[in-house]
Amino acid sequence: MASTTLDTGVTSATPGGKTFLGHPRGLATLFMSEMWERFSYYGMRALLVLYMTASVADGGLAMKTAVAAAVYSVYTAMVYLLALPGGWIADRFLGARKTVAVGGTIIMIGHFLLAVPFSASFFVGLAFIAVGSGLLKANISTMVGHLYDGPNDPRRDGGFTVFYMGINLGAFAAPLVIGTVGQSVSWHLGFALAGVGMALGLGQFLLGTRHLSPKSNVVTSPITPDEKRKIFTKAGIWLAIAAVFYGVVAATGHFTINWAIWPLSIAGLAIPVLVFTKVKRDKDLDANEQSKMSGYIWFFVAAAVFWMIYDQSGSTLNIFADEHTASTLFGLNFPSSWFQSLNPLYIMALAPVFAWIWVALARRSKNPSTTMKFAFGLLMIGASFIVMMLAMASASGDTKVTPLWLAMVYLVQTVGELTLSPVGLSVTTKLAPTKYASQMMGVWFLAVTAGDCVAAIFQLVLGDKIVGGTAYFAVQGVMAILAGVALAMYRKKVVKLMGDVH
Repeated sequence: MASTTLDTGVTSATPGGKTFLGHPRGLATLFMSEMWERFSYYGMRALLVLYMTASVADGGLAMKTAVAAAVYSVYTAMVYLLALPGGWIADRFLGARKTVAVGGTIIMIGHFLLAVPFSASFFVGLAFIAVGSGLLKANISTMVGHLYDGPNDPRRDGGFTVFYMGINLGAFAAPLVIGTVGQSVSWHLGFALAGVGMALGLGQFLLGTRHLSPKSNVVTSPITPDEKRKIFTKAGIWLAIAAVFYGVVAATGHFTINWAIWPLSIAGLAIPVLVFTKVKRDKDLDANEQSKMSGYIWFFVAAAVFWMIYDQSGSTLNIFADEHTASTLFGLNFPSSWFQSLNPLYIMALAPVFAWIWVALARRSKNPSTTMKFAFGLLMIGASFIVMMLAMASASGDTKVTPLWLAMVYLVQTVGELTLSPVGLSVTTKLAPTKYASQMMGVWFLAVTAGDCVAAIFQLVLGDKIVGGTAYFAVQGVMAILAGVALAMYRKKVVKLMGDVH
């Protein structure tokens, strides 16, 4: 999901002084900070499953493929789930600027914990990175919006485009650098390099904060002492219950990684259900808003199916690259983690093309509806796993297939992403009830959480014999294609629920 940014529409006057590519100078600070943060995240992600599945002799954790894939899925799910409290902490406690600084610090610590050669510090490090990413992800792109003078500032869209390029530059470079060092020299040195990348991003942010908008320091809805007391009391009680429960499980010798994966996976599915139940039962919403929310649920479920497959690029596809794909192309030898650079490369190449296509079609009144764009995205993500099925079938025995198989898979997935992800952000803002306007962008991220949690449950239930096999890819591919066909077939019903939104 490298291409996704969050713009809440909060604005302030543009700071004066020098500019960055014609934009407020603060954009350079946010561009570089996010580029280095994404460098650290995608570099670590390129190594994560490979390290967990590597043998002890090769310096890894020797985890089973299905369990490692499930750990990865739950980890990515938590990154997006924690964006919700990350935004809330900025709004109620710290403001966006301080929250990003705290988040960056926690991420940096997490990466360096991964660099310590102990399994306990590895999992603690993952927790740190997830928490820090939630704090940072929810707020840094909001701060880009703060730099501009209202939503109608002509530079605003261009500013987010520049910021978006920073995300993908970091994501592209990370596997080439961190992946190479991690696979060729030392896993832990690779994780340490990710920590250095985050340290550079954090340093850039702290040095450049004077160029950011004063709005980024504002706590928009300060929490009252009474609210704070109630929240901390409830949080303390739940933490105490969890600590006692897991303490007993560990003391009796029953604790395994499944005791963490299963509760988090179930929570990742339950929370979106609870959120939608709350919104649908809200009597403050009129009939039109309720209808739009019913329509939005279709898009949410479709997005969850999409991300369930798409986010396996760092897990099952990464394992396929390492175990079943030749590491030589046109005479060039390269580590398998380099495949993780294909998606951001494709995005940078194709995003301007898709933007031009939508504008050109709109001028001719032939621009596909949001529903059809989502359906096409599902068809593409499903088709990518059908290609994976064929690639896996070709890799029978000890045969290693050509890298062009994975190059094709990532290309098809990127086309699907560009038809679904940006459109999903847009339709979320359009269908959101006024009362939940700010919160709904966080709800959109919950689709990623839900999809990744479904993937984790599949991986745990199916086990090593099936996960990553031909049938595994085939079933999910067919499921996504059927979901796309169903959405296309019921598009008139969805359009009717959307009311005046098209």
